[in-house]
Amino acid sequence: MIIDDNEYEYCPNCDANLTLQKGYRNDLPYWICKGCGQMLVNPEVDGDSDIAWFCDRCEAMLNVQPGFNEECGEWICSECGFVNKIDVSELYYSDDEYRADATDPYKGLTDEDVLALSEYEDEGVIADRADVIYVRHRGTGERFIQKLLYTYDESIYEYLFDHPISHMPHIIGLFKGTNCLIVIEEFIHGITLEEMLTDAVLGVEQAVHIVKSICLILDELHSLPRPIIHRDVKPANIMLTDDGEVILLDMNVAKWHDPDETDDTRYLGTQYYAAPEQVGYGLSASSAKTDIYAVGMMLNVMITGSFPKEKRVEGKLWDIIERCISLDADKRYTARELIEALDGYLR
Repeated sequence: MIIDDNEYEYCPNCDANLTLQKGYRNDLPYWICKGCGQMLVNPEVDGDSDIAWFCDRCEAMLNVQPGFNEECGEWICSECGFVNKIDVSELYYSDDEYRADATDPYKGLTDEDVLALSEYEDEGVIADRADVIYVRHRGTGERFIQKLLYTYDESIYEYLFDHPISHMPHIIGLFKGTNCLIVIEEFIHGITLEEMLTDAVLGVEQAVHIVKSICLILDELHSLPRPIIHRDVKPANIMLTDDGEVILLDMNVAKWHDPDETDDTRYLGTQYYAAPEQVGYGLSASSAKTDIYAVGMMLNVMITGSFPKEKRVEGKLWDIIERCISLDADKRYTARELIEALDGYLR
């Protein structure tokens, strides 16, 4: 985990950028990744204790908090103020035991929820991901997607359950346990944009039309009474159906927009597609303009196969992309403005 100061470190489990996670230092003996929640052990650093203590409420590491010791009986977490009981009789005796308990998706579910989930039969995972599963309803035979979410805003999923958004998978059911949110959502036949781009780049006109379709979805999300910011627009989260419809997937790192926020409470997103403010380098918290940054990056990748720093789209379209990926969020388009700019380009 210890590297040169001018390099980044990434979680071996989820590839999240550890260097950009608030509070992270590469001289800590342990770290809980804010992307996937897994505890990482630094083999280069000896801790004062063989035991890693974490807050039962916010999961902040207690070992590194000033004044902490194992003999105190209880400890007030300096991060959230929760009073933790320090009792060696309630320890996990191995990291494997801790991970198994911390990732058990059915822990804490009600008997009613377990019974409802038993109606769905697993048929296999998607892209070798154990947290995204094909399931079939035992009664109707209809196929769905079951997702095990460990990073999410439950209120956003509840809103989308009650208020479906056009060209996004409809949510069929939500089941919250101690460790994760289990989501049953509509199964959509198609191919992801990421899969399309493994074979060849797209023509300019096709790429522009796909981006316009994405912007229509984003415009609906951004125009809600309380706007929703997707925060993970990328080729893997864009699906094209068999009849050419463009679908926006995966809301697990989405957040409500709060105009009074000056910084994101959690730095989440995908490298290169994440805007500066999304990973702590901007002048404000994530906003609707954060999604436009990702769209601009993606448009360049769709046409050239590369990010702008490696190869740029040529001609007037680059002027549009350059504005999308401005470091200053205020200078970027809104989703509606980007649609108009792309319409003007096509004319």
